[in-house]
Amino acid sequence: MQHDESGTVAGVGTRQVLTFSLGGEIYGVDILRVKEIRGWSPVTRLPRSTAAVLGVLNLRGAIVPIIDLRVRFALQSADFTPVTVIIVLSLHTGEGQRECGIVVDGVQDVADITPDAVRPAPSMNAGDTAEFIEGITTCDEKMLILLNADKLVSSDLIPAGAERDAA
Repeated sequence: MQHDESGTVAGVGTRQVLTFSLGGEIYGVDILRVKEIRGWSPVTRLPRSTAAVLGVLNLRGAIVPIIDLRVRFALQSADFTPVTVIIVLSLHTGEGQRECGIVVDGVQDVADITPDAVRPAPSMNAGDTAEFIEGITTCDEKMLILLNADKLVSSDLIPAGAERDAA
């Protein structure tokens, strides 16, 4: 199967998204952005990081920041359970490719989404939420909130190399 840059299956018109649960809602990210799904493991905390940044993990030699989406979305905190997972995303940034992990309550499935089934999120006074929501659709009779992986955690990450500049 051939995919283009937007995640659309060439010639078919659908795109695949990995769906996951968080705070009782179902979200989705483009499957082409998902590098790895792994069970929860403790992270190394970094001093003075934003509240949503839990810390970093060493994934095969790469130091990857881990973001708690419950904190990022201002949801009530929950204990990490055996089904809590870290989804490692490959992000396109101004400095090139970066990896970042997001902690979610659990992974659901891979869903095929047609572009005409996606509706824009309603305009609300929700702070920066609108910038990382691509749209809303339904999947198996449930609302599915589609997230833009590149913009999802950009406010929690500093540009690559900036940490050296600040020293």
